[in-house]
Amino acid sequence: MQPISITRGLVSSKLVLLVVIFSLLLTNSFVLYSHGLGTNQIYFGVNMKGYYTSMPQSRTTAIPMPENFFDHSLKLISNAGMNHVRFVFYWESYVRDPINFMLELQSLAQAADKYNINVIYDNHQFHTSSWFNPQRGTGFPSYLFQNNPAYPPGQGGGPKYTPAKVWWTDWWNRSVKDVNGTDGWTLQVDFFKKIIDTLDKHHSTLGYEILSEPQVHNVDQWEKIGKYNTFMVNELRKYTNKVLAYSMNIPVDLRSPINLTAENLAKMKPQNSTNVVFKISIYGLPTGAYQQQRLNTFLKASNITGVPLYIGEWNNVLREQTINEEGNAVYQINPFQSDINQEEANLFVKTFKDLGIWGLAYWKWDYITQQTPNFNLISIGDKGDLITTKYFKQLQIALESNYGNKTG
Repeated sequence: MQPISITRGLVSSKLVLLVVIFSLLLTNSFVLYSHGLGTNQIYFGVNMKGYYTSMPQSRTTAIPMPENFFDHSLKLISNAGMNHVRFVFYWESYVRDPINFMLELQSLAQAADKYNINVIYDNHQFHTSSWFNPQRGTGFPSYLFQNNPAYPPGQGGGPKYTPAKVWWTDWWNRSVKDVNGTDGWTLQVDFFKKIIDTLDKHHSTLGYEILSEPQVHNVDQWEKIGKYNTFMVNELRKYTNKVLAYSMNIPVDLRSPINLTAENLAKMKPQNSTNVVFKISIYGLPTGAYQQQRLNTFLKASNITGVPLYIGEWNNVLREQTINEEGNAVYQINPFQSDINQEEANLFVKTFKDLGIWGLAYWKWDYITQQTPNFNLISIGDKGDLITTKYFKQLQIALESNYGNKTG
């Protein structure tokens, strides 16, 4: 997840929302989608993670999941009228412990079946891999980096770091290989086949996200990502007919030299876009000038491709400039000013509804305490019980006021 900074302000009138929607209409980027890719289904809920499915190779997460976490969580989510979970998992977590990884997926899927929750299983990455960022990164397995001096360990996996730029450039060129010479795209299909074999039989399985928020470092990579998404969709269609999601890129700064335009975003679309959605993240009120322009760009890309937008992550974020330990100016999340109130939650959801968004998932539902309070919908009691926060109530009210009871 890569939140975006915003200029925060008070939103006190529905007129502001109407101005935003009208502005989007004027740009011809407004598209009303057929929800559920041909049905009237609307998907709204939360992001969730597990334990073994989120365990990096370079470190051990000391905080275990509470007992019966999935069952208790999905019961609360279902009782609140929500029908969707975007479940985050990491490829390197499977490599570390494949048995417990798959058992955890099965446990989540069984609970989702029980409570009629539709799940998108998200192949996530943050800072590429724990190979590059042992402290915070998780994503691709170490065997895609080992024995290559161009990918030194511990040198940073975010978009600004040179080793990450080199690795992602190689990834889009399909030149990342394991020690046996098998390319990474093929290896990822093999991994996904195991995921699909485990999950596809569950009626709760809505689909799979190919790769969350991949990095783009050069303007020539947009078409290469389209080739990658085409390859992945064509291969995965041999094993599943369920929804497949491809993701927006990072960085998402509209002033970036990678030329982040709707036309370039449209190049990421796989050739076979049947039952495919385009996942984006929104981390800022859609009434701000920057966020409005950014959302407008995504809507225009969706209009060009005809692929529905899926807001797989949304919340409110405020970043501020600070000086890091190396003496460099950086923008970091202010955990206290990055808050969200009921009026703002309503504004987010109403905007999404008015734009005909295919699905939306709040970031997030996590058994681990987050530094940014509005980044968690629950806390864990002394006996391992799940306690919903005020943000969960805000989300429930916002969804009910816009969508009423869940549609299925």
